[in-house]
Amino acid sequence: MWSGHHLISMEQADPAQARALLALADADDFAPDVLKGRSVANLFFEDSTRTRVSFSLAAQRLGAHVVDLTGKGSSISKGETLIDTAWTIEAMGVDALVIRAGQSGVCGLIAERVGIPVINAGDGTHQHPTQALADALTIGRAFSLDQGWDFSGVRVAIVGDVVSSRVARSNIGLLGALGARVVLAGPAAMAPDSLADLGCEVVHDFDAVIDQVDVMMMLRIQFERGGGEGLDSTAAYHRAFGLTQDRVDRMKAGAIVMHPGPMNRGVEIADAAADAQRSVILNQVTHGVLVRKAALAQAIGGL
Repeated sequence: MWSGHHLISMEQADPAQARALLALADADDFAPDVLKGRSVANLFFEDSTRTRVSFSLAAQRLGAHVVDLTGKGSSISKGETLIDTAWTIEAMGVDALVIRAGQSGVCGLIAERVGIPVINAGDGTHQHPTQALADALTIGRAFSLDQGWDFSGVRVAIVGDVVSSRVARSNIGLLGALGARVVLAGPAAMAPDSLADLGCEVVHDFDAVIDQVDVMMMLRIQFERGGGEGLDSTAAYHRAFGLTQDRVDRMKAGAIVMHPGPMNRGVEIADAAADAQRSVILNQVTHGVLVRKAALAQAIGGL
């Protein structure tokens, strides 16, 4: 999970490290000036709302100064490489880089070439570790697992365009490390059987798992990454794999609905499901700020 002072991936996540960070985020008792005099650069070369804003808020609430840089309007648009941009910002004296990029693996490559902490805020279809931590915090709080963050006995369904999803890959690694059982559901093109190699179950009949899981995590179709190939229509997809009111009614008592956002209502999730009493989607957003505070405090402040 942590590689030195970098947070890049949830592949082979360390359970002890994950539980320590979740406990830190859950307590949220940081001094408001724990990062006073420090600076964080948000390098977002791909569109983002939730992640970018939550990292900015997290850093500001810890007392850090924040520099926001996007691809549009930066030297990236003039042909500069990502690593040259990272070196340039590092040379200005910032204390950490938070990076989102469209290329899978680029955050790890940059981490190997700079001397300050790098936090992966989403790279291609590879990883999104802080989103997985926010989701784990949400699940842990929903089921009162905060006395040890042991998810044994919790079964989580991740539904939709799994093959395109960095959130899914990060959640598979982290939730599995914490003891949860993960099942992937979707059409064969979006949830190929080969994903079972990640240590989870793969099914193509969504209705078969509706009443079998404690957490229903819906994913959007990532058309911008080529997702949805072979899809007849979004209406047909909604009928087969959308979380409708009827499916919500058949979920286990106490089971929760999640979505990392942004949602495409009427495609992977119906309004009734997104806004249902069992939905914790806005909790995920709130918890995103908490885990990013904890990640920055650990990376820069050494907590």
